[in-house]
Amino acid sequence: MRILTKAAAAVLVGAGVWSLLLRPRRNQPGWEKLRAVRYAHRGLHDLDRGRPENSMAAFRAAVKEGFGAELDLHLMADGHLAVVHDSDLSRVCGKQVFIEDLTVEDLPDYRLQGTEETIPLFEEVLALFEGGTPLVVELKVERGNAAALTDAAMALLEGWNGTYCVESFHPGVLLRMKEKYPQVIRGQLSQNFMKGSEVNGLSLPTRFAMTHLLTSAFTRPDFVAYNCLDRRNVSLRLMKKLYGVHEVAWTVREREVMTELETEDVPVIFEKFVP
Repeated sequence: MRILTKAAAAVLVGAGVWSLLLRPRRNQPGWEKLRAVRYAHRGLHDLDRGRPENSMAAFRAAVKEGFGAELDLHLMADGHLAVVHDSDLSRVCGKQVFIEDLTVEDLPDYRLQGTEETIPLFEEVLALFEGGTPLVVELKVERGNAAALTDAAMALLEGWNGTYCVESFHPGVLLRMKEKYPQVIRGQLSQNFMKGSEVNGLSLPTRFAMTHLLTSAFTRPDFVAYNCLDRRNVSLRLMKKLYGVHEVAWTVREREVMTELETEDVPVIFEKFVP
């Protein structure tokens, strides 16, 4: 009986610690403006129509249809911010070079997915959305540049006349936001990193912590943007039940899934169809 009592106590303590590690920030103003919009993933891209992902054409299409947009930012060698998903441009531009090694002057030489569209600068996209629908700004950390990347993005966003939130897979971005830009709504991106034997070289403990959102007590996200295929994750469900954390779902590719999520009051980041 004593052994069982000790085991039960250990389970209770473990559950308590786990719950404490999941604590988000609560009641930050501004969520209502963000939750009422559907977000086109990397813009309303459609390569068959000449609109590659993260292109000005895709963002203009999103604006025209009244959608917000999710976009990806990388910090270039000259301190400017490029709107592109991959650090290695092999997939999107057909050239094996890293965006972090390029400057503004280089960008005209990098066409997106065989089109005439080139990699936009962040300020170009901000000008398009100013005073309009919101942006979900994902910061893509490379080479340990979480602080520099965050500061560069916020240097443009703080004076911008628009609605936005900032998200990242990297907890370092959220820590920087918490320390220097607490007024901005911040989100933790995640998914099931336990699938497969290796994910971007991450160690098993790191993948476990990221999958289960165990940095939340330190970074205090306002929302969790979780892969819609993995959203039954126990930690996400606990964060919603215990703390009422906001959930955002990515990347939704079916109208029926979008409808189901929206009935649960979960904003969606979508692609491959026009709602």
